[in-house]
Amino acid sequence: QVQLVESGGGLVQAGDSLRLSCAASGRTSRRYSMGWFRQAPGKEREFVAAISGSGGSTYYADSVKGRFTISRDNVKNTVYLQMNSLKPEDTAVYYCAARNTPVVASTTPEYDYWGQGTQVTVSS
Repeated sequence: QVQLVESGGGLVQAGDSLRLSCAASGRTSRRYSMGWFRQAPGKEREFVAAISGSGGSTYYADSVKGRFTISRDNVKNTVYLQMNSLKPEDTAVYYCAARNTPVVASTTPEYDYWGQGTQVTVSS
């Protein structure tokens, strides 16, 4: 019912910044909470950040707290991930996900829709 398309990934140097975007289409809803996950080669997909349906509540993994900011624009049906002070260990494919409940979640089984992912590579 919901299609998600990520963009904004690329190759940057350590300490640089990137902003990822996730455009949602289809049966989108303000009640959908949204999340960002990432997956490095040989590793499981891990939680990065989540935002409630209204945008009033956010949650971050400890590894990115203070550096990354998740936000959403429900008029544009877009969620963003501002990534600052990037580190080589942030290198991964970043996925946008949607959950058909407004409450935030931090595990992959709790999400219903996924984007195709966008590559973020941080060089040292």
